Amino acid sequence: MKWKRLSFSFAAGLVMTLAMPSIGAATTHPPDINPADFVYPIANPNPFFPLVPGTTFNYTGEKDGVPNTNVTQVTCNTLVIEGVTTTVVHDQALDENGNLEEDTFDYYAQDKDGNVWYFGEDTIEVATGSTEGSWRAGVNDADPGVIMEARPRVGDRYYQEFAPKVAVDQAKVISLNGSATVVYGSFDNLLVTKETSQLDPAVVENKYYASGVGFILAETVKGGDERTELVSITSGSCP
Repeated sequence: MKWKRLSFSFAAGLVMTLAMPSIGAATTHPPDINPADFVYPIANPNPFFPLVPGTTFNYTGEKDGVPNTNVTQVTCNTLVIEGVTTTVVHDQALDENGNLEEDTFDYYAQDKDGNVWYFGEDTIEVATGSTEGSWRAGVNDADPGVIMEARPRVGDRYYQEFAPKVAVDQAKVISLNGSATVVYGSFDNLLVTKETSQLDPAVVENKYYASGVGFILAETVKGGDERTELVSITSGSCP
């Protein structure tokens, strides 16, 4: 389970001071971006989605009764997409025997207000060589979406990624005081989002985020049987 995958968005009141209007429930497209509104390096990372280079998040999970693990590293590498310097996050999905199943590079950027945007991914399924699901903003009418708001409010809805026929995922903030216990620890006052995809509307997933930590738990609540939880975090430095 990656940070952004429905196996890591609609917006009633997505508040951004990026000289753009709030997104309403009838929104059919993410807001436009201005490269001048983004920052890198990030001095004050979003507490629910901290892009701190050198940090590695380790997750364990189970899908349809089969265990798996994920290793997600915020790398020291960057990639410019649509004039924005994005942080490269490397995600590796491993099977129950520790064999690499899927290798993915995700591209995120934080704006001046603290919203974190998702600019695309390059992913490959190791067994088949399939790159299905890969997309980048600015290619084939794809646009970046918001992966995490700076100031989440219950009821907010937003597009997380907008790549027609490839990835059209959406999230809704359903709680700011959720609770959960994972291997890493027990948490209260969690941000909880409900995530869906226009390409697979039968699947619904809830994700839990802890301030100062980030993504800690994902549970499929409709259309599947999958759970992913945070096990450990390690810090590193960039050269």
